[in-house]
Parts: sequence; structure tokens; C-alpha cells
Amino acid sequence: MYKQSLYKVIEPIKITTIKRLNRSKKWEYGYNKEHDVIVISKSGQIGDVYSIQGLKIALPKPTNVDNTNNKWVAHEYPKELKSVKSIFDWKDYPDEFKQRWHTYIDAEFTKRDEGYWFNNKGTPTYITGTHYMYLQWTKIDVGKPDFREANRLFFIFWEACKADARSYGMCYLKNRRSGFSFMASGETVNLATISSDSRYGILSKSGADAKKMFTDKVVPISINYPFFFKPIQDGMDRPKTELAYRVPASKLTRKRFESKDKALQLEGLDTTIDWKNTGNNSYDGEKLTLLVHDEAGKWERPENILNNWRVTKTTLRLGSRIIGKCMMGSTSNSLDKGGENFKKLYNDSDVTKRNKNGQTRSGLYSLFIPMEWNFEGFIDSYGIPVFNTPSNPVKDHQGDNIDIGVIEHW
Repeated sequence: MYKQSLYKVIEPIKITTIKRLNRSKKWEYGYNKEHDVIVISKSGQIGDVYSIQGLKIALPKPTNVDNTNNKWVAHEYPKELKSVKSIFDWKDYPDEFKQRWHTYIDAEFTKRDEGYWFNNKGTPTYITGTHYMYLQWTKIDVGKPDFREANRLFFIFWEACKADARSYGMCYLKNRRSGFSFMASGETVNLATISSDSRYGILSKSGADAKKMFTDKVVPISINYPFFFKPIQDGMDRPKTELAYRVPASKLTRKRFESKDKALQLEGLDTTIDWKNTGNNSYDGEKLTLLVHDEAGKWERPENILNNWRVTKTTLRLGSRIIGKCMMGSTSNSLDKGGENFKKLYNDSDVTKRNKNGQTRSGLYSLFIPMEWNFEGFIDSYGIPVFNTPSNPVKDHQGDNIDIGVIEHW
């Protein structure tokens, strides 16, 4: 009988301490040095503490758990709002129409910021705000993404990387077809559309691959956001090199819509997303809020991912302060075709080995999600991997039977 070892629920903090601080809502988002946990809750209260490959992460306390479907089901976008294409269109609608949808839109902003609880197979299940945006509002090659437990853990780990002021981000070793490129593209758009005066960069194993990720994933995701999350773009509808946001989709509050102050209504973001050709000095001298490193395990000579990371790491800090994050993910080539350098970078990102500043050798946090968590054809309709052969067949997302476990199949 296979038992997973990717994560476990631990109790590093006394229950009485959690309850006492929960009552006064004293848990702050970020690294808690006293208890050596990374708090990803924004409510001031925490619940379970996960250990994911040595990283201790305190989740929010369960609240407002959605019991509607007992599984993840994306909510239908109201037809009345689909006809609103931009914030400028919205301003022409009657006040009565706007009032009717304020609560719905505000709730979407809350889920985006704080995450979302729903019952999955009878268990209260938390997904981060980024994961919610990916599942609910991101269009991928097959339409809306399926919920997968492996991706839930990925996004929880990523949220901890963002919350921890000691971390430069993640170094993720993955199996093929696990969805990393779409998840990273979704996060790029998610963060860029709420940031001002920021730059977001994309690198891959070649310039052509970085461009393809930009044009085929990032741009379509941005275009398909609902109007209340979508800033106004500069330039072409489907740019090839840079996606520039000038006028933001702002949180839709009554104050903003009733204001006659144009500056309050249309304050510019001045935020861009672009890609660079692959090279050791790509993005040298820039200041980035997020760097997506796709296929980092496939950089072949003369390019070197270790040399590039030494350069791009400096784009994410100001003095000793980390001001940006890197989302790095890849399958690994053979050792002589880029795999050896990536292996070294991954090993240097072990969260259990830190220097006196509390950082790993690389500054990144390593995550490996084993094949059996994310293997197509062995994930049930609840998004849970079928590790062991079931006594009775279970259904997958397409309604097909799974009658053998992924371990036995493999």
C-alpha cells in the first residue's frame, strides 16, 4: 500500500497558542520567526500547518466553506456582466445595474486576495487566491483548468514563497504535462493586473519558447479576464513582445464609481509583461517584480542557468531587501544537456539548509511533486490522485473509469 510523503499536517505550535492568537487575530501574513512557520493567512487567524518538503506553512482558519457541490465547480459568469467589456463600458451603465453587481464583484476581489474554501469529497479544502484565479478565471488550451490536489499544494507552496521575506521564489522540478507553464502564465497576469510601476519577465530554454509562452498563454489569459479584473492595454490587442497596462481595473467600490475625480477613476498602472531571448545576461540591470523561468532544466551550452540565475537574482532585490520573486519550473534534461546545472540549483534550494540570513544557498525554495501526483488518467473527479488500485472503479474528470492505481500502472 503506497503512502504519499509529499506533505503532512503537523503541530509545531501549541493548540492553546493558536486559539489565543486567533481570538485577537494576531497572526500576520509572512514568516513568523517565533514559531518558525510561514503564515499565508490574511485574516489574522490560522488553521492547519502543512509541512511540504520541509517548509512549514500555516493555512487560514476555515471560514465560509462552500458546500454547494462537494467538489470544485467553476462558477458561471453572470450573463449580464459578460456584455460589459471594459471599465469604460461599465461607467455608461445605469446606477441601478451597478448596485446590483457590487456585492458579486467585491466577493470576487476578496477570493482573489484571501483564497477560497470549499468542500471536496466531504473535506473542507483551501485554495489560495492565485489558485482561485487560475481555476475560475484563467483560460487554458482545454478551456477551464480542472482542480488537482497536486496543483493545490503547488500554489500553497508558492504562496509561502511570496509571503516569506527570506525567499527569492521557487525552484520546481516537475513531470511533463503538469500544467506549470499555464499556472505560471496565470500568476503573471494575476499579479501584473494588480500592480503599479512593475515589470514582469519571462525566460525559457530559448527565445522562441519564451515568445510562445507570452503570445499563446499570457496574452490570451489577459484578454479573457472579466472586465473588473482587466486593465486597459496599450498597443495591439495581441502583442508579440510586450503587454502594457496603463489604466487599471480597480476594485469596484461605490466611492470609485461615484467619484467625479478622473484621477481616482483612471489612475494608471504603468505595468508591463515581456520576454527576453535566452542568455546568461538576460534582464541584467532590470528591476523585476516577477521572473518566470520556464524550462530552466533545459538550458544547453553555451547558455548556463546557474550563470543566468546569478544575474537575474540581482533584479529581484534592492540592497539586502527582496522586492521580487522568481517562479522557476522545469522537467530536467539529461545531465549533459542542462540537467546538471539545474540539479545543482535545485539542491542549493533545499529549505532545510539555510545560512545565517535564513536563506538557502540559491535563495530559492525547492519543490518536487512526484509523478504519481500528476499523471494523466489517474486523477479522480475530485482532483485526487488514485495512488492505489481501488476496490471499485472510480470516475475521472471526463467520466471514464479508473480501475487501476497509478503505482501499479507505472
